[in-house]
Amino acid sequence: MKLNERIDALVQLGEHLQGEDEYLQAIMHRTHFNNAWFTKENQQNAVQSIARHFLSREQLQQWVSRYDIPEQTDAQTIGLVMAGNIPLVGFHDWLCIFVAGHRAQVKLSEKDQFLFPYLMKILERIDGRTTDYTELTNQLKGFDAVIATGSNNSARYFEAYFGKYPHIIRRNRHGVAVLTGDENKVELQALGQDIFQYYGLGCRNVAKLYVPEGYDFDPLLEALHEYREIVLNNKYKNNFDYNYALFVLNKKPFKANGCVLLVEDPALQSRIACLHYEHYRERTQVEADLNERETEIQCVVAQEGALQRKTYHFGQAQKPALWDYADGEDTLAFLLRLGSKP
Repeated sequence: MKLNERIDALVQLGEHLQGEDEYLQAIMHRTHFNNAWFTKENQQNAVQSIARHFLSREQLQQWVSRYDIPEQTDAQTIGLVMAGNIPLVGFHDWLCIFVAGHRAQVKLSEKDQFLFPYLMKILERIDGRTTDYTELTNQLKGFDAVIATGSNNSARYFEAYFGKYPHIIRRNRHGVAVLTGDENKVELQALGQDIFQYYGLGCRNVAKLYVPEGYDFDPLLEALHEYREIVLNNKYKNNFDYNYALFVLNKKPFKANGCVLLVEDPALQSRIACLHYEHYRERTQVEADLNERETEIQCVVAQEGALQRKTYHFGQAQKPALWDYADGEDTLAFLLRLGSKP
C-alpha cells in the first residue's frame, strides 16, 4: 500500500470509531469483564481520543509532512510488546509502524486482549491489504527491531532479550503538575482529569504536584471532589481505603476529600488513589528538579508560561498529539531509519 492509501484507511477507521458499532460495545463489555479497571467509559474515552486526535486526516497529514516517508520502503518486521495499564495504550506505536510501511508483530497484554484485534478487523474490512501489516502473536520471533513498553522491572528483561536488536524500550514515567496558587476553579477541575482519568494508571496521569510554600489546599480539594464518583469502582475504593488505613496506622499526615489522598512525598510515583505533593520556594527550584529527573517524567501540566519548558494545559495530559512521543523519543524517525535504503 502507498502512504496515501494507508492514511485513507486510517481516516476511515477513525470515522467508523466515531459512529455506532454494537459489536464494539460488546467488545468493551467483554474487556471490562476481563479487567475491572477498564470501564466502558474509560474504553470509550481511549477510542474516541484515538479517533479524533490520531486518525483525523488533518492531523495525520500534518504529522507525516514532518518526515520524508518514501513510497517504497524496505519493510521490516517490528516486534511490538504492548502494555496494559490503560486501554489501547500501544496503539500509537502500532500506528507509527503502519505509517512507516513496516509490519507489526504484536504481543498484547493480558489486561487488554480484545480492543486492538477488533480495530484491526475493522481496518481489514476497510482495506483487505492492511492484514499484511499486522500479526498478533503470543511470542515474538523473526523480528528485525523491537518496541517494548513495561515497568522498570520488565524493562530489564526486555534489555536482556532484545538488546542486540534495534529497539525502543520504555520504563516507568509519570506526569507531574506545577501549581502557582493562582489557578482558578475551572483549571483545578480540569487538573482532576489529568489525575483521575483511567484511575491514574497511565504514564501521563499526574501523580505528583509541586506547590508553593503556604499553598492553600482547600480550593484544590474542593475542585477534585467533583470526581467523587470514582470511588464507586470497587478496585479504586479498596485502594483508597487501604491507603487511608495505612496512613492512619503509621501516623503519616495526609489530606483527604473522600476520593483522593494527598501526601507530602518527594517521589514521583504515587499509590493508586494517592497524590504526592512537594513545596517549593522558587520556580527555578522546580525547573532544576524536573531537569534532574527528566528520565522519570512523561509530561508536565502547568499554566502557560509558568515554566521554561514544554507544558500541557490543565485537562490535556491524556490528549497527546501524534507528534507527542512517549519518553520524548521520535518513534516514527526510528522506524524510518530502519527502512531506509542505502
